[in-house]
Amino acid sequence: MRPSLLNPLFAAVTSLPGVGPKQDKLLRYLLGRDETPRLVDLLLHLPSQVIDRRARPKIRDAAPGTMVTLEVTIDRHRPPPPRNARAPYLVYASDDTGDVVLTFFRAKPGYVEKLLPMGEKRYVSGTLQMYDGIPQIVHPDRVLDAISKLSGIDPVYPLTEGLAIGSLRRAIAQALSKLPALPEWISPDVLRRCHFPPIAEALNRVHQPVELTDILPDQPFWSRLAFDELLAGQLALALIRARLRRPAGVRNAGDGHLRNEIIDALPYALTPSQRGAAAAIADDLNQPVRMLRLLQGDVGSGKTVVALLAAAAVAEVGKQAALMAPTEILARQHIKTIAPLAERAGMRVAILTGREKGKERREIIAQLAAGEIDLLVGTHALIQDDVTFHDLALAVVDEQHRFGVRERLALTSKGEAVDVLVLSATPIPRTLVLTYFGDMDISELREKPTGRQPIDTRAVAMTRLGEVMDGVGRALQSGKLVYWICPLVEESEAEGTEHLTNATKRFESLQKRFGDRVGLVHGQMKGTEKDRVMGQFAGHEIGLLVATTVVEVGVDVPAATIMVIENAERFGLAQLHQLRGRIGRGSEASTCILLYSEPLGEMSKARLKVIRETTDGFRIAEEDLKLRGEGDVLGVRQSGLPGYRIARPEVHGQLITQARDEALRIMKDDPKLKGERGEALRCLLYLYERDEAIPLIGAG
Repeated sequence: MRPSLLNPLFAAVTSLPGVGPKQDKLLRYLLGRDETPRLVDLLLHLPSQVIDRRARPKIRDAAPGTMVTLEVTIDRHRPPPPRNARAPYLVYASDDTGDVVLTFFRAKPGYVEKLLPMGEKRYVSGTLQMYDGIPQIVHPDRVLDAISKLSGIDPVYPLTEGLAIGSLRRAIAQALSKLPALPEWISPDVLRRCHFPPIAEALNRVHQPVELTDILPDQPFWSRLAFDELLAGQLALALIRARLRRPAGVRNAGDGHLRNEIIDALPYALTPSQRGAAAAIADDLNQPVRMLRLLQGDVGSGKTVVALLAAAAVAEVGKQAALMAPTEILARQHIKTIAPLAERAGMRVAILTGREKGKERREIIAQLAAGEIDLLVGTHALIQDDVTFHDLALAVVDEQHRFGVRERLALTSKGEAVDVLVLSATPIPRTLVLTYFGDMDISELREKPTGRQPIDTRAVAMTRLGEVMDGVGRALQSGKLVYWICPLVEESEAEGTEHLTNATKRFESLQKRFGDRVGLVHGQMKGTEKDRVMGQFAGHEIGLLVATTVVEVGVDVPAATIMVIENAERFGLAQLHQLRGRIGRGSEASTCILLYSEPLGEMSKARLKVIRETTDGFRIAEEDLKLRGEGDVLGVRQSGLPGYRIARPEVHGQLITQARDEALRIMKDDPKLKGERGEALRCLLYLYERDEAIPLIGAG
């Protein structure tokens, strides 16, 4: 139950005077909500800059191009001539040092007469310009009859088309007036150490600044709100983790006989970090609490094999494991790596995606329930209600950031005290691991498997497309396999992308030149069709594969040694790194060509420079964080990503650690959130929409 104290803040914005259906629609879009936003959504929409209206010179002293507030007398009106609606409406005004013209275009005459009555004194605020030697203000921002009504500093907010800044400011001011007396949820020592003001003061000073610096993210007012948001996130993660970490009865690792058989069946030796990760996981599986471990490593660093060894450890004691991947291509890639090794060790594995239907699906589900499958690999299909395990002990979740908390809990609820191993091919900077996963144990696979060759990466302007095509022709002649990546499938996919080559068009132009040696895969094709073309490519039946980013994760064709990425400037760093990881997987040297369209923006230049300089995914992730902020380090902002509205990793990075420590202290002192501070913390979880963790407090 939401604390009743918060009810005023959860009232719909349409309950405010002046906010009707039209504003409701615009505010939904602006605040990213499917239903009518609430007052709390307005209060957490922070300004991006300010306008300083404190300069109040005489007309004679006003500097052109500056924001001024003038105290003037209205002398006369000059409406536009009747037959020239495009001429401006002019109002002449003065003070004791000179004259100023107030100019309005397309103004309703009645409106201007009422706003600026002749002979009256008014306070006019706006940017002063000189026109033919005469001071002029075009469309003054503010016209008031008393100086007391004028704020010295006005906040400027991110807006959406059709929403006037004035009406947004009025709505936010009304929401502020309804702010109840909220209890303090931050501990006194953190308040003291960080110089945080109370929350009401923070909200008031950010929305109604007294100093120009009040709205800066690194100042105490914004930082206080960022800490609240981070604490809510960390506390929710800690509650989920406490639930996952409850003492777990019988443990899940056997004597190692299956693992040894798998290691013997491998065509290569495990890298030191693979051995270390497998040992850490086996140790976790023997502990009296459940495992929650993140295994991160670059493309091709061998995470699937480590996951298989974890599954073998639980199979040794007769229990089951599940591996959930976000896409079918990725799930099938895992099974391709896993099946031959598991078979050698006598482990029974199966796959379940949307493609397994009817009798085949029923058989898999029956075998699973009977305990005849040791490891089930699949997509979201694994968490459907009719999928029941005989004894699920380990859940492996791949590319975790594409799944929400709910999917994770849905999978772990299919067994008793299930251990969780999360895989990520996107190396995630430490601060973000804390932000997204809370206090999780981490294993990193830093080395590339032996025999991998370096990749030569070059950036080439689109004007040299002919040379690149000639080079691809020579590569095909000598029997090489080439990827050609395009950002779009068809023109209709996006507005304003005229210069982007879509995959279908590029496929047609390459096919004209190289005939039936060219194939095409994209996300809108059926799974079976995609597999067929990928199979032809892997089997050297075609030599050039035109593809969209569907090949980004999990596609493994070691013989492919050349990749052309068209419109490379349109891709994020992490994505370029993932794509490039599809080559350099065999024993031959590989080349990646980044084709870009000129002119390049600063951001694109910086990205292409980083990707040319390094193949270290961890460095790339750190650079990506610096360049673009957190949402894109983990791919696009997908559902299930706890996106932060107020906290900025680049500014509030050190607050993440403090919020985590505070959350852990709370869990130690008051895990059920009882008493006065517990009530305050429940308010915090509701305000920042982390209340999905509240039902877990009493659970189990």
